[in-house]
Amino acid sequence: MDITNYAPKGKIQNKHLLTLKDYSKEEIYEILLLALKVKKEYKSGIKNDALTGKTLAMIFFKSSTRTRLSFEMGMLQLGGYPMYLNSADTQLGRNEPISDTARIISRMGIDGIMIRTFNQKDLEELAEYGSIPVINGLTDLYHPCQVLADLLTVYERFGRLRGLKLAYLGDGNNMAHSYMIACAKLGIDVSIVCPKEYSPLSEITEYAKAQGSVTITEDIAEGVKGADVICTDVFFSMGQPKDPKKEALLTPYQVNEELMKKTGKDTTVFLHCLPAHRGEEVTSGVIDGKQSLIFDEAENRLHAQKAVLLLLLGR
Repeated sequence: MDITNYAPKGKIQNKHLLTLKDYSKEEIYEILLLALKVKKEYKSGIKNDALTGKTLAMIFFKSSTRTRLSFEMGMLQLGGYPMYLNSADTQLGRNEPISDTARIISRMGIDGIMIRTFNQKDLEELAEYGSIPVINGLTDLYHPCQVLADLLTVYERFGRLRGLKLAYLGDGNNMAHSYMIACAKLGIDVSIVCPKEYSPLSEITEYAKAQGSVTITEDIAEGVKGADVICTDVFFSMGQPKDPKKEALLTPYQVNEELMKKTGKDTTVFLHCLPAHRGEEVTSGVIDGKQSLIFDEAENRLHAQKAVLLLLLGR
């Protein structure tokens, strides 16, 4: 079954969004199709206040433009209230146990938590000890909300998901992990093109390979051949020092005009989760070119996030 012939049920079984490993193909379809619906309503000026009276605590250990804007505006547009919590201004930044914080937030009339942090285990601990939904705004292991927005963008462009090919180039980081998991589950052939020194984690790779078609390769030409979607991310994630050795190994994997031609398709599109370091992992010619969907992709963070919020907080 593809998304094109899936009939939405308007609900999912998951209480949290910690990683898309926890989500079935059908649950991912639910999010994407609801995102399309709320986006259409938003563009048509139709008001949706389904989260009136709901409050989302937004905890940031890592700063962000798109994550904060999309969740904050998403809650406001759905009638809810977003509460921004900078880790430096809370006891979380002073080594209060995550388990204590989870219990306290759950008793304050707050309906959900979105956290953007480093360690996946912090997220899992919030979910374990709290009684309200927890959403992964980003960790060093996974970035599920970004990949949901990317899949929404791809579906809008191609009208399908199953049978497409997505090639990701660069560091085998949280984006690579989340692409592998989601694409494999949805029948998208995914190719992670990177030097072996920066391959995705083996346990996540093996999990994804058990779900569908996943290739890890150093061969750029082979990895991008026939790709409908080319993706990349910064070579150095937030908090990582710039390492000349790593940069030298990743530089050949830069997405440039010549690489885009290697797909053999003139319909290939380009995605980047942003912010981009122009001239490093991608050239300005690609990121500003007609094949680039980065601003559609960034906007779709809002609509995908709203769908997640509705499904998790609007029960």
